Amino acid sequence: MNLKVKMLEGEYWYGGSTAEAHYNPFDKNSVYNYNMYEGDNQTMPLFLSTQGRYIWCEKPMVVHIENGVFDLYADSEIILCHNGNCLKDAYLSASQKHFKFSGKVPPLMFFEGAQYNTWMELDYNQNQKSILEYARGIVKNGYEPGVLMIDEGWHTRYGTWEWDFSKFPDPRAMIEELHSLGFKVMLWVVPLVSADGKDFVMATRPYLSFLEGACGDKELFLRTDDGRVALVEWWNGYSAILNLCKEYDREFLDSKLQKLINEYGVDGFKFDGGNISMYNPNNIINGTQTKFSADELNIAWNDFGTRYEYHEYKDTFKGGGKAVIQRLRDRHHTWSGYGINSILPSALLQGLIGHPFICPDMIGGGEWSFNYMKDFECDGELFVRMAQLSSLFPMMQFSWAPWRVLDSKHANLCLASANLHKAFASYIVKLVKESARSGEPIVRHLEYEYPHCGYERVLDQFLLGSKVLVAPVLEKGQTKRRVVLPVGKWLYAPSGVVYEGGEVVEIEAPLEVLPYFLKQ
Repeated sequence: MNLKVKMLEGEYWYGGSTAEAHYNPFDKNSVYNYNMYEGDNQTMPLFLSTQGRYIWCEKPMVVHIENGVFDLYADSEIILCHNGNCLKDAYLSASQKHFKFSGKVPPLMFFEGAQYNTWMELDYNQNQKSILEYARGIVKNGYEPGVLMIDEGWHTRYGTWEWDFSKFPDPRAMIEELHSLGFKVMLWVVPLVSADGKDFVMATRPYLSFLEGACGDKELFLRTDDGRVALVEWWNGYSAILNLCKEYDREFLDSKLQKLINEYGVDGFKFDGGNISMYNPNNIINGTQTKFSADELNIAWNDFGTRYEYHEYKDTFKGGGKAVIQRLRDRHHTWSGYGINSILPSALLQGLIGHPFICPDMIGGGEWSFNYMKDFECDGELFVRMAQLSSLFPMMQFSWAPWRVLDSKHANLCLASANLHKAFASYIVKLVKESARSGEPIVRHLEYEYPHCGYERVLDQFLLGSKVLVAPVLEKGQTKRRVVLPVGKWLYAPSGVVYEGGEVVEIEAPLEVLPYFLKQ
């Protein structure tokens, strides 16, 4: 179906994919093209307007915007609705009709303190000795234990979901120690299986399979239209990929993960990959598949993980309204480009497309290639500002150990950010519980809360709920910043000064200060 929507005078639109958030908002001057079948990170077939209108489709859309007109195509009906006169009206109307929240709340430990991920600290060299040293260092350096994610590299071949005992000689003892320190432990998982391993061979040779008579619906993996195993290209090469639309594949993967829970004490899983572009027929090397669409396969992958209490996803299509922990995609250790500057616009859009339970990328940036750049040095100021930005998000996540990569001054400021998040824990948990019922964003755009005040393009500050206004410093060397204050009285927390809203103020923001205001 094709639908054209002409923008109204003064109308702004938000939506699509968080990976494309830097193009938001769209207005009559925007020129934009996007195919949701090629997307990653959180993507919703939803666009919301500042004048109470919204566009929705049940399937991925191909989007073209030019001359103030949306030109949309999809393999399903695309609808335009008008309910209210502002961005909040459009969002609440769309969420109630198309992705209503259930009231279910993810584990509160995700929100109550900082999280930790071993990816940037160890990248592909995940090992028992270093992980225990990292966890002990967290506690020794004054951080509170929390959710600890052991990332890619803990396993043997992709898709065996078995420990590499050369690097983890006693994983059960490791997890027992991590539990004794106060951590919950999650393992990195993808739906991909190396095409040269035992599981692949047994699954593609029914007479060898541990599941007798494997054929038809009892064949593992996504299959091409001629019955062959579909091979997809991803960041680690070429692999088979599970089809979680099939009960057979779900039982197979669940049996592997339950073994990790029951035999080793694992608490949950970080589900990576499985994005819609991986399942796109155009990405299949040896043919096409037609029985399941790429969006159905991605949704099934995302729904699968919710059976485990502790879970996290990054690449979801139509995941709005679900009680799922969502993480932004990997950021660069930079001020510009795809660095700190891109985090807040993406987080604001996450909330507007129905994903309130959001975690920014790992503090310092999660793009692993920076570990291997010649003469790379960690920028302490950038690291601190990323920690400050994350501290008043619903979640914050460390990976690089601040006490290792920073001097004592910058490391102490990162600890102060973790403590600030902890100080706001009760307020954040309250917002999480409210959002689970109402669906309202936790990280809010000023335009959402204060419509028609000229805040459509304010993308460098945000509201945490309705009572905390945060204006993080996002530019190198900046020690002052201008802050847009909505109507009302606002207490500048670092100084105790109360400002009258409805104006722009300039405040001091040295490195040790995260500028934030409390509504009076």
